[in-house]
Amino acid sequence: MLSRRLQIRICSFLFVMAALTVQVSAQTRPAFEVGAARRNITPDTLLPLTGGMGPTSPAKGKQGKLMARAMVFRSGNETLAVVGLDLIGFPGVLGDRSRALVPRIPADHILIGSTHTHSAPDAYALPDGKGGHSGSLEYMYFVAKQAAAAINDALDHMQPAELRVASGIAEGRIAYNYYAPDLYDRRVGVLQARSLADGKTIGTLVNYAIHPEIMGAEHGIMSPDLVGPLCDLVESQTGGVAVFMNSAQGGMVTADNRLLNRPKDPVRAYWEDLSSWNECERIGKLLASESLRIVNGAAWQRNPALVVRSRRVKFQVDSPEMWQVVEYSPLNYPHGADRSVTTQINLVKLGNAEILTIPGEALPNIGFYLKRKMKGEHNLLFGLTNDAFGYILTKVDFMSFPRYEYVSGASLGEMTGEVLIQNALDMVSEMEGK
Repeated sequence: MLSRRLQIRICSFLFVMAALTVQVSAQTRPAFEVGAARRNITPDTLLPLTGGMGPTSPAKGKQGKLMARAMVFRSGNETLAVVGLDLIGFPGVLGDRSRALVPRIPADHILIGSTHTHSAPDAYALPDGKGGHSGSLEYMYFVAKQAAAAINDALDHMQPAELRVASGIAEGRIAYNYYAPDLYDRRVGVLQARSLADGKTIGTLVNYAIHPEIMGAEHGIMSPDLVGPLCDLVESQTGGVAVFMNSAQGGMVTADNRLLNRPKDPVRAYWEDLSSWNECERIGKLLASESLRIVNGAAWQRNPALVVRSRRVKFQVDSPEMWQVVEYSPLNYPHGADRSVTTQINLVKLGNAEILTIPGEALPNIGFYLKRKMKGEHNLLFGLTNDAFGYILTKVDFMSFPRYEYVSGASLGEMTGEVLIQNALDMVSEMEGK
């Protein structure tokens, strides 16, 4: 049997060797790594399309592909995954299915958002009032698996990288506010990563507020709308994977496909729209070109820091229509006996950028306010991320104008915006100095 003194020496030796191994590993591990991947989520058979809480529309054809696009960032001990899905929304209960399939990343470090195309199948399983629902659970579970597969693929292909971030005004006819044409955020935020080994682009993330509803469910064509051409052009010009994350596009920041020579109501400033795939390509490619123009002048950051914070936030559900979805959808949305739902909100610091997630469609005034209060050199908002709880208004906007009756009815309630803003400000304050 070993003597007590020899046992102590052996333990001390093993401790020193372990410490040296950790130190060498930390020294040899790349300071910053990025991976990116995509998966096709277009259903093999045509499924009914949804543009919101109303009835679905039958699909009669396809144009472009619905995709799951992922980027994964790692700095030190922090890892962050960002996924954009070509769907109108992706509830947290489905996002949790994806997270469970990615054990290498903490669940609250996986951000899953939707592009909000109005030409994709339902992913809410909205009750139809007849004991059924409007979606295909098989398809929804398939998307959850494909989102996880994209993240895992990106993780498997992580490589030493550098990052650049930029934001600026996207010029040209891209978006406008249907309710008040000039009330929208013209700024686009762009994250781009390239390989240190060969200088090739790994991924480009575009963040902009817009409703991809040029085609719309009523036309019966399943498509990613303008997001498909946007990502296709970015990928063809830069290489890598392009990811689109929507922003604060609620009430009602939409694609500017107006036929300005055909006014529908000149007094109230309403026009006829041009709904075609060519228009999707025009607007998507214009946004892509503007995004690349803006990011091309940004400096590369060799070792950007990454800090990821998350918070569980509870919202009251005052809307009878929204509560019916919570109670009767076969997805079994988690909810409280006090008519509440709880979701994840993230605040991320990545290099000189701050990113805040929003679990729905925040109106532009909320977006402007939050960006003004955030502390990054470039501030990005990922709307419809981690959940998709409908429109988010401040209490002073709720039911304030006839035009807001629809967005108020498709909101959780009057205090949704107030709860979001307060929690976001608290997280921004806690992040300072990190």
